[in-house]
Amino acid sequence: MLSPHEFATLLLVKDAPNQVDMDREELDALLEQQLVQLERMGSGHQQWRLTESGDSAIRAIKRFS
Repeated sequence: MLSPHEFATLLLVKDAPNQVDMDREELDALLEQQLVQLERMGSGHQQWRLTESGDSAIRAIKRFS
């Protein structure tokens, strides 16, 4: 079960991945649950993105809310 902060962070990764603070505590929990991953961009920068499981989790939660 995701905390409200983790769910909000998951939505932020989905909708605005370039605005996610890389030091955000919730990212550790989401990474551990394999809902997000860190992707290296061609420019050398890193950006968070949803995994398939993360996208499924968002769809499931939205369906029940």
